[in-house]
Amino acid sequence: MQILLLHLDDALELQPDFVGAALTAGAREVEDKTCGLSLRLWSRNDRLWALKQSLAHVEGIRKHQPRLCFTGSGDFHHVTALLLADALEEFECPVTVIHIDNHPDWVHFSKGLHCGSWINAAAAHPNVNKIITLGVCSNDLTSPDRKGANLDLLRCGKLELYPYAHPPSRVKGRFGSGASYSQLGSDLHWVLMSNLGESNFIDRLLQRIKTDAVYITIDKDSLVHSDAVTNWDQGCMSLPYVLWIIHEIGLRHRIIGADVTGDYSEPRYGGSLAMRLLKKAEVMIDQPLRRRDMDVASNINSAANHALLEVLSQVMA
Repeated sequence: MQILLLHLDDALELQPDFVGAALTAGAREVEDKTCGLSLRLWSRNDRLWALKQSLAHVEGIRKHQPRLCFTGSGDFHHVTALLLADALEEFECPVTVIHIDNHPDWVHFSKGLHCGSWINAAAAHPNVNKIITLGVCSNDLTSPDRKGANLDLLRCGKLELYPYAHPPSRVKGRFGSGASYSQLGSDLHWVLMSNLGESNFIDRLLQRIKTDAVYITIDKDSLVHSDAVTNWDQGCMSLPYVLWIIHEIGLRHRIIGADVTGDYSEPRYGGSLAMRLLKKAEVMIDQPLRRRDMDVASNINSAANHALLEVLSQVMA
């Protein structure tokens, strides 16, 4: 296994103990904060291509070994689409993507990638058998089609989505029923993790993974506030439960890659004035306005990253 610290912002640098532990474990670092300013929240394809080139030239990266990448703020979750594609270049096999997040990341976005749209790019890869999203509690599931959700992924079975807790979602179209939901009238009724219970849900999740290979992406905004401090609204999952899920998957499947996002950093944007203003306006609507104690945030996030590094290192060894 190889570890990569991707510095697109200063989120990881604010956690020197974690960075030191990762470097001791053999991590490589890539710093491209200039690119990060343009990539943050969403990006056109040229900046994504520039980042892909940077990742392709990391010194000391060995071929045909799974890679664990820490990417900083959840505003960069769309980088997962690149990391997944790289993993599938190394391991040409069918894969199930396990996506742990407080948001479904499934909106339509036509000119590049958005941190809320990358699921569509991942689902389009010919070797992705299925994406299983779990942990969502956010209001993205309230009238999701009105908010731009690609619900066709549910209908065709390419996506299974298991909220931790959420009321039924009112929709306009007809989407039938799937493994993770059923439609009654105009409402999608979800199979909820909280209703099944944590142990029972893990059993169900393992039954739904049909490939030997798995890619795991974790956004720490799925965690409760005592376990993570993020740029986004946060969910209801505990860190020990997420670690348990990872462990159980690793016992039964080959993990070909993983990434961790969702640390906090002050949002800064690059690009044209129009692009910066659009992103600031979007953040004012979508992200909670609250002050963070940066020392507390760094300590909480460092502890979570230490734990994730330890468990993922074990299952990816």
